[in-house]
Amino acid sequence: MLWKGQRQSDNVEDQRGSGVGRGGLAIGGGLGGIVVLVIALLLGADPRQLLQQNPGTSPAAPATSRPANVQDDEMTQFVRVVLASTEDVWTDIMRQNGQQYRKPKLVLYTGQVESACGTADAAVGPFYCPGDEKVYLDLSFFQELKQRFRAPGDFAQAYVIAHEVGHHMQNLLGTMDRVDRSQRRLSKAEANQISVRLELQADFLAGVWAHYAQAKGILEPGDIEEALGAASSVGDDRLQKAAQGYVVPDSFTHGSSEQRMRWFRRGLESGDIRQGDTFSTSNVSYRR
Repeated sequence: MLWKGQRQSDNVEDQRGSGVGRGGLAIGGGLGGIVVLVIALLLGADPRQLLQQNPGTSPAAPATSRPANVQDDEMTQFVRVVLASTEDVWTDIMRQNGQQYRKPKLVLYTGQVESACGTADAAVGPFYCPGDEKVYLDLSFFQELKQRFRAPGDFAQAYVIAHEVGHHMQNLLGTMDRVDRSQRRLSKAEANQISVRLELQADFLAGVWAHYAQAKGILEPGDIEEALGAASSVGDDRLQKAAQGYVVPDSFTHGSSEQRMRWFRRGLESGDIRQGDTFSTSNVSYRR
């Protein structure tokens, strides 16, 4: 991704090293517990759901000094550039539809963070909180994406940010509120199905952003493959298989690897937000 020299967003709050005063989320013992949390919240699940299911807390992590090195500086700049690119794309699209885009904040943190959705631990991965309209990201997740999920590359990282900003778009358009009200009346399995559709739409919106990023000439050969690899690596089927050795489709909350890749690709190819209605279609396994 040709990101150096591009505009950087001012809407980034750097809270690294500040620590938090309250306890974080309780994490089950061992790697399995962490993976379960990642499945629950990875790439955009509403943290309030997990807080309700896991009310216990663990001791607050000690404050961590902010790393001061070139790699950290470059990564911070990269995040600012990607966020700025999403701002430009969604501002233009919303304006074309007679609406105003309200830019989200992106909070960088280390270890634990306070949000309007509760206290979150870095193990839950990046998330969007509709209560304060902020995206939360511990940059160590990008190492997890590369090493544990085997999805390397800067555009894989850009996909993660774009997906969370996609949730912000859903919040602005009222989609998240409608989903939340609907889920309260449904069984757990039915609520999970709606959650899948919400997440796939966020993948689609990330693809729409990538469509315009590609049109501006900032993508390099292999970037799209990196994003598709990231989408595939965090599919519910793949994560469940890795965590417990088998797959339970009724418990999916984000969609399968195939679904996530397909809806991202649909947004990429169309660049048209009207093509991303994952709620009306009878089959979210979109096929061209």
